[in-house]
Amino acid sequence: MAFVSDGDDLFDSIIMADDRFRDEGYQEGFEEGTRQGTFEGRNHGLLHGAKLGAEVSFYYGFALAWKCLLQNSSDVKARKRLKAMESLIGVIQNFPYEDPQYEKLQEDMERVRAKFRQVCSLLNVATDFKEYVRGSTGMSF
Repeated sequence: MAFVSDGDDLFDSIIMADDRFRDEGYQEGFEEGTRQGTFEGRNHGLLHGAKLGAEVSFYYGFALAWKCLLQNSSDVKARKRLKAMESLIGVIQNFPYEDPQYEKLQEDMERVRAKFRQVCSLLNVATDFKEYVRGSTGMSF
């Protein structure tokens, strides 16, 4: 009887090999997918974080430059523009740079963009951020 039991175990291991290999393959695939997903997610976050940082930095530099230009003007319109500029600077300074999992990041970014468009409208300048970036690459000396 013991011989039959060994034979059953031999056949069971042969028959169950398919399930065992499938389970092992699933586990290996899951682990590799997790590693690959983490790597791709990190790269995606770096890329989009850099774009977002460049955009916010542009808005901040734009606002500081215009603030310096408008500070010494006594024009009534200049004071209104200066107030809007300081508001834009305030929104940017309160932007959550250090929290990558901030839930309202997109909402706050839209608020910054809207304030930027408002300021550009008051200044009568173009509002396309990409145009400013593209414009500096075409220069030659």
